[in-house]
Amino acid sequence: VPSAVMSAWAESQGVPSDSIIKLMGDPYGELTEKLEMELTHAGPKGLGLINRCKRFALYIDNGEVKIVRVAEKEDDPAGDDEPDVTLAESMIEAIKELGGNEEL
Repeated sequence: VPSAVMSAWAESQGVPSDSIIKLMGDPYGELTEKLEMELTHAGPKGLGLINRCKRFALYIDNGEVKIVRVAEKEDDPAGDDEPDVTLAESMIEAIKELGGNEEL
């Protein structure tokens, strides 16, 4: 069952409920931990951002992870300043380069 926050976010972004795009939360950090995407840098933790997930994007095809993009740099561990590699345009280009759906 999607959370109210994730449902509201999907609605605000114009993602229909029957879309192939799924917005999912990870309130207990279980998926974040399994994917090894927990933001462990001291900077954000020092600001009280505990158990925060890194900014990342995955392309998964038939259950196989084909592309992993993480927006993080030494001086920007959260990827907030330059999230470009995780944005839709970048992922679409990466999928095309991979030989994925040319109609994206």
